[in-house]
Amino acid sequence: MDPFFKDFYDRLSELHHELAGTVEGLPAEALDWQPGPETNSLAVLLTHTAGSERYWIGEVVGEEPAGRERAEEFETLGRSAEELQDLLNLALAHSRQTLSRLSLDNLAEARLISLQGRSCTVAWALLHALEHTAQHMGHAQLTRQMWEEMQ
Repeated sequence: MDPFFKDFYDRLSELHHELAGTVEGLPAEALDWQPGPETNSLAVLLTHTAGSERYWIGEVVGEEPAGRERAEEFETLGRSAEELQDLLNLALAHSRQTLSRLSLDNLAEARLISLQGRSCTVAWALLHALEHTAQHMGHAQLTRQMWEEMQ
């Protein structure tokens, strides 16, 4: 794997590790708890992050259809911490496969964002995926902190 994509993967992997840690040791009730109206539970955050990554890196960058049903991610209920961590692991493994096939020349290539009907570069899609994962990791950390303060 090219050093750039190895570094990208390593950072994405670190974010996954931190995200998976937000559900570790929590009861099922905590995973489905929402801190307020129009907010997401930990289960939704992790499911959505995995789905989004598979879409942006696998489908947009790698041009492999994900079969994603985005709206369903926000209806997630009843998943265990292990199931959520497995979703993240599957997304990360797929991202690694996609990244291993890329070269620096690919970064400037255009890709279709089918959900939005427009194009972006591979570089933009990768940066967006990393930014999105980091953003939801922060949401998950705050959600866990709020849950723990209520206990």
